[in-house]
Amino acid sequence: MRIIVLDGYTLNPGDLSWDGLSVLGSLTVHDRTPADKTLERIGDAELVFTNKTPLSKETIGALEKVRFIGVLATGYNIVDVEAAKRKGIVVCNVPAYSTSSVAQFTFALLLEICHHVGDHGAAVKSGAWTESPDFCFWRNPLIELADKTLGIVGFGRIGQAVSHIALSMGMRVIYYSRKRSAALENDMLRYTGFDELMSRSDVISLHCPLFDDTRGMINKKTIAKMKDGVILLNTARGPLIVEEDLAEALGSGKVRAAAIDVVSSEPIKKDNPLLAAKNCIITPHIAWAPKEARIRLMNITVENARKFLQGAPVNVVNP
Repeated sequence: MRIIVLDGYTLNPGDLSWDGLSVLGSLTVHDRTPADKTLERIGDAELVFTNKTPLSKETIGALEKVRFIGVLATGYNIVDVEAAKRKGIVVCNVPAYSTSSVAQFTFALLLEICHHVGDHGAAVKSGAWTESPDFCFWRNPLIELADKTLGIVGFGRIGQAVSHIALSMGMRVIYYSRKRSAALENDMLRYTGFDELMSRSDVISLHCPLFDDTRGMINKKTIAKMKDGVILLNTARGPLIVEEDLAEALGSGKVRAAAIDVVSSEPIKKDNPLLAAKNCIITPHIAWAPKEARIRLMNITVENARKFLQGAPVNVVNP
């Protein structure tokens, strides 16, 4: 049985092992696969794994022997799951592997906004502290998070993990989600409507999936409802934000600062308006990528394949 990994480099640039998959069949791992090579590389494989290589309706329609598609991520929008279902192909994803990593990274972004650690560290090494007439200096306003309100949009595993960190720092948390988690609520953690979250939050952090009704949810109208000087974080999906509108809000100061790990088109394009926006931190979609998280991703991927071959598939997204 042939097993193909179309784009394995991001998951495993060389510090992990593919042995768990290789024992299940004849394994071929490609670092990356151009769109025009996808069908050729899949060939007569029965199990196919993809991270960001799209498998469209047309591509799936042309597959001959594939019985299983494993997505090397939680999000699976790059696979036409309905087309796969019609063809009897099981599609599985990898949920919950990056919860701790993404929550941690969310606060890395927020704390950089609050303290500008990188800028101040660079200033010291450039000699600014040596030349200072005072025992200390700061080049940007510094922010204390205690008693600030964090609004979390999307309260799944990651949103909840972010709330735990926020509460430990003395923040108040309000959240909006499709499903209310009333059992978790207390005096410092409350459910609220979307518009109220926009208007009450000092910091807004996005942790919701990308669906038709969440695409572009941060736009001119919703930004207008926010507090002046709000901080916006996005470690979820780039298209949740209308980037032109956010850039304008950063320029006017309506949004004090933004930190985003995801953009509408990745890798980021040269004309993305956020590249030139004021007070905007952009990182290259790395919140998920600590080695510990990637090991979990690999282990769940192998288990998905093993369970499928045993006739008891798990983490199926097109049942």
